[in-house]
Amino acid sequence: MHILLIEDDTKTGEYLKKGLGESGYQVDWATHGADGLHMALENRYDLIVLDVMLPGIDGWQIIEVLRAKQDVPVLFLTARDQLQDRIRGLELGADDYLVKPFSFTELLLRIRTILRRGVVREADHFHLADLELDLLRRRVTRQQQVIVLTNKEFALLHLLLRREGDVLSRAQIASEVWDMNFDSDTNVVDVAIKRLRSKVDLPYPVKLIHTVRGIGYVCEVRPCAPDASLP
Repeated sequence: MHILLIEDDTKTGEYLKKGLGESGYQVDWATHGADGLHMALENRYDLIVLDVMLPGIDGWQIIEVLRAKQDVPVLFLTARDQLQDRIRGLELGADDYLVKPFSFTELLLRIRTILRRGVVREADHFHLADLELDLLRRRVTRQQQVIVLTNKEFALLHLLLRREGDVLSRAQIASEVWDMNFDSDTNVVDVAIKRLRSKVDLPYPVKLIHTVRGIGYVCEVRPCAPDASLP
């Protein structure tokens, strides 16, 4: 699960990023309101943990923009402890409101409760043409033949299938699979895609992983056009 944390306090942000990461979540962290809003609109997140008092754009403004554009769950985590603040946050569309100082255990329970709701539950199986990925068993097959992948190759294929039809930039792929900022001087994403293609695409007539030149990659069925991007 991918969480966006918008929190300007360095100590709190580092604590939350570390704790949530150790709890199995992938966390992106923004310290400025405008940066956080941009990240929320440009990427897909399963949950946003949002402070109210932020530089640039405050949390109230951020959730107003988000609710006009998307239904991503939002949990306010803030020192604003007045009843009218709680009411305002919930009326603006927050899924929960937790006041600082807080118990990390309680925060984790609230996050899990939100993510258990059906609208954000992730599928266990992904199918595209004759390719199947079983998330729970960590098993990939094509034409009913098992394909052995490394952990990173599995994570990469899972991302591509989960975002089927979406063009993903190299920066997005690097962030989600390697949890790193993309360096234009490195070809780690391209190398990983090439290795993945050699296993799930090259032996089969229908190609599923396609290059969008100058942008990145997309996973989809294109039965009428061969994939000219393959070497």
